[in-house]
Amino acid sequence: MKAIIEYNSRKITVDISNPIDISIPIDPKKKNVNALYIEGPKIFPQEFDGEVVKVSEGAVVNFNNIHFNPHSHITHTECVGFITDKVHSVNKNLKYFIFLAEVVTIAPLFHNGDFIIGVKQLTRALRNKKRDAIVIRTLPNLEDKKSMQYSNTNPTYLSEKAAIYLREKGIKHLLIDLPSVDKEKDEGKLLSHNAFWNTAGKVRMDATITEFIYVPNTVEDGEYLLNLMIAPFENDATPSKPVLYEIIK
Repeated sequence: MKAIIEYNSRKITVDISNPIDISIPIDPKKKNVNALYIEGPKIFPQEFDGEVVKVSEGAVVNFNNIHFNPHSHITHTECVGFITDKVHSVNKNLKYFIFLAEVVTIAPLFHNGDFIIGVKQLTRALRNKKRDAIVIRTLPNLEDKKSMQYSNTNPTYLSEKAAIYLREKGIKHLLIDLPSVDKEKDEGKLLSHNAFWNTAGKVRMDATITEFIYVPNTVEDGEYLLNLMIAPFENDATPSKPVLYEIIK
């Protein structure tokens, strides 16, 4: 099924019958993805007066509570409120949800004891392309990204220069398959978050970072239409469900 969308005065034909979901869900029944030193998420039925509200326990409905942290347990989209004194809401600052995105695959570089995504790699990947969003898939791209326990593993991260490059190139929405764009332990500097949101200058309130995505190996690098769907939480970060649509040339 095809749909024609007018985007920035350009007519784009997309295949809406084949959505490519690049989110990682919460699933406590399995080994849930995790980071930032906290326990896994929990989904459990509410109890009233000692009675479990669950159909299999005799109730007429299933009535579950969900305990989780978006930064640790699920694909999430965050705004600058993640690192500012005032907790700005991503739900209020992300006002548009359809973007032209470039999917790129990056093999991290080993630099000073860390694996990083550098500015030269992104320059080669994006060249002169103009995109609103970038979707970064890192190598190796294994299925265990969906269940990885990242705490105390010093994962790959984005260099500060790379974050500045993306900001100056006009990328508003950065999506990456890592727990953070910053080094796990960087003395609280959060260099790449600060650089991307430009906290030292005119803050980019409408720019977002989405972490913990997973781009299947069957998805080729290139241009896609991105639908960045978020849950309406008035918080610095919220669970999200980014979906890619193939552009038909």
